[in-house]
Amino acid sequence: MRTFLAQLESLGELQTLDTPLDIYLEIPHLAYLEAKKPKGGKALLCTKPMDGKRHQSFNMPVLINLFGSSRRMELILGKPIEACSAQLEALLRVQKPKSLKEIWHAFKMLKTLSHLVPKISHKPTDHIEHTGDQVNLYDLPILTTWERDAAPFITMGQVYTQSLDGAHKNLGLYRLQVYDKNHLGLHWQIHKDGNHFFHAYKQAGRKMPVSVVIGGDPLYTWCGQAPMPHGMFELWLYGLLRGKRPVLTRSRTNPICVPRDGDIILEGWVDPEHMRLEGPFGDHTGFYTPQEPYPLLEVGALRIRPNPIYLACVVGKPPLEDKYMGYLTERLFLPLIQKSAYGLLDYHMPENGVFHNLILAQIAPSYPAHASQIMHHFWGTGQMSFVKHAIFVGPDAPSLQDYPAIFTHILNHFDPHKLLLSEGVCDALDHASPSFAFGGKLGIDATTPSSKTPCVLEDALLLARIQEVLPEALILKQYGTHTANPLCVVGVQKALRPLLGALDGLEDLQSALSIVIFVDASKNDLNNAYMLLWRIANNLDAKRDLKVENGLVFLDATDKGALEGHTREWPLETDCNLEVLQKLSTLGLIPPLDDPLYKRYHIHNSPST
Repeated sequence: MRTFLAQLESLGELQTLDTPLDIYLEIPHLAYLEAKKPKGGKALLCTKPMDGKRHQSFNMPVLINLFGSSRRMELILGKPIEACSAQLEALLRVQKPKSLKEIWHAFKMLKTLSHLVPKISHKPTDHIEHTGDQVNLYDLPILTTWERDAAPFITMGQVYTQSLDGAHKNLGLYRLQVYDKNHLGLHWQIHKDGNHFFHAYKQAGRKMPVSVVIGGDPLYTWCGQAPMPHGMFELWLYGLLRGKRPVLTRSRTNPICVPRDGDIILEGWVDPEHMRLEGPFGDHTGFYTPQEPYPLLEVGALRIRPNPIYLACVVGKPPLEDKYMGYLTERLFLPLIQKSAYGLLDYHMPENGVFHNLILAQIAPSYPAHASQIMHHFWGTGQMSFVKHAIFVGPDAPSLQDYPAIFTHILNHFDPHKLLLSEGVCDALDHASPSFAFGGKLGIDATTPSSKTPCVLEDALLLARIQEVLPEALILKQYGTHTANPLCVVGVQKALRPLLGALDGLEDLQSALSIVIFVDASKNDLNNAYMLLWRIANNLDAKRDLKVENGLVFLDATDKGALEGHTREWPLETDCNLEVLQKLSTLGLIPPLDDPLYKRYHIHNSPST
């Protein structure tokens, strides 16, 4: 890690901050703003972290926003992202060789495979070991990201587990709540391999070993969030990408093997019979997640390298580091998905769709309902099954990453009769679904041109016409008025009736309307398409919030409650603390509070923004 940081500094990708900064909100808010700069800003090394509440300073620097740019991701990999994808694609294409050239190529592929299996080293490491009563998690500069968070939590902890028989290993990246000096909450979600292992230990009535690593080679951390197929160890991916075997060492107090170059190693055991409420926490969706019971890790050993670096990240409203981490995942796993999804040309998850909420896919349809088939494939495949909204376009579509062009293309190919409604598993962090981790799915087949010719009205006139039927409507903006199916976004102040049940009469506007999306007027700037998409994709459950009537499509993306039969608590958004922002601005570490950046990304909740 130290060597890599020296490389970043020489390339102008690292900013070292010697100003004392609090682990409570200050460092996270600073990184939050840095990540929203063009191209992701710089990695930040805060050399003087301190804890104002405990009157404590740390000798261990905090590194944050390390993954927050395309350039840094490629430096971590040591090669372009496209080269990684091509490498995996070549591996998947290997067939029985028929010539000397093909034999040589196959031999090179076999050599690549030899890098996958980790190597166990029995040499002692230079970690300083703390056990028993010496363990104190508060000696680490663990951040509190949002003021409504229940506690500090580890954000970049590589969580290593193994199956009951020791045959299968897993590396996951889960948030870890600090309860006290030696207990952590393990937020592994119900669909993760770590949780699958956990249930086997519980059934056997045995404690489960868990080790957590912070730092070391940054590629370990990225591998922890990679959606590997069930039963495959994420460090195999490390070996493939790095071109060398990862070197592991056995934990001192449990049988888990971890990377020997980790800066901080936490070792412990989980009692499957002891669950504890975890949360609430602001998360990568940009909303606070509610309290839920999760396993408790009792930390029995804490090992720290000399001159360690505490690696962290910040979660919240996009764009953040996960934008760049997720893009590598997207590109790398495309060839793998293509192997089982015939006709899939490309896919892309826009950052403001927070990955699982929206996916765009380009296909080459070759038979009826081909798009629907791949939609069902997505919804039944690993972590792709969490996707809530999928839009499919044909081979003639522009690049999925050219947002203005692909938006126009989708509206010119939209057909209300080609919507696929389904339901299934959702991300445990999804708040819009009526039930925990289970809710509606929407697929849109936009592979054929629309035949509709709209009669476009001016925004003010259209709003007045809608208000005759729906007085709740306060503001309105149309997008794509040059297309066959303009998108009409209506900001409302909800009354004591469900919106989707109060639309009688709008069919008279059928020639002027095609797709209508309702949002809360008080929370949304209708001119800010980036944050509109973020909030809409988060707030929709297709089974409850979509209505198709007389060829018109209505979507209710407002906050939900008892009015809509939504009995789960509707969460608050992650908003920065104004006092902390003002302090950081006064120190010259972030832009002044009148900078357009704050309004563009809804940084804080204030009447002026």
